[in-house]
Amino acid sequence: MTDRRLPGHGEVERGEQVTLTVDGRELEAHLGETVAGALMAAGIRTFRETFRRRLPRGLYCGMGVCYDCLVVVDGRPNTRACMVYVADGMKVELQKGWGES
Repeated sequence: MTDRRLPGHGEVERGEQVTLTVDGRELEAHLGETVAGALMAAGIRTFRETFRRRLPRGLYCGMGVCYDCLVVVDGRPNTRACMVYVADGMKVELQKGWGES
């Protein structure tokens, strides 16, 4: 999997590297990143599908207002990926509809 993060430039240091599981796949992230940031860095653009038409949704506003980035985090559906920081061992599932994984 390609890491799409910008290279560091000395003034800002990334947090400690952690591992989270996304739909059964291990993904490397850094403490201080949001789940949305880690997904985007891994090239994952679709975070959920809508209930009625199964349309793809992903990161839109990035500040918790639009609710397009909903995912299931550690079994809890309807979690805004842009508002939750990664943690080591976290389990993330891309959400289908109202939150059934």
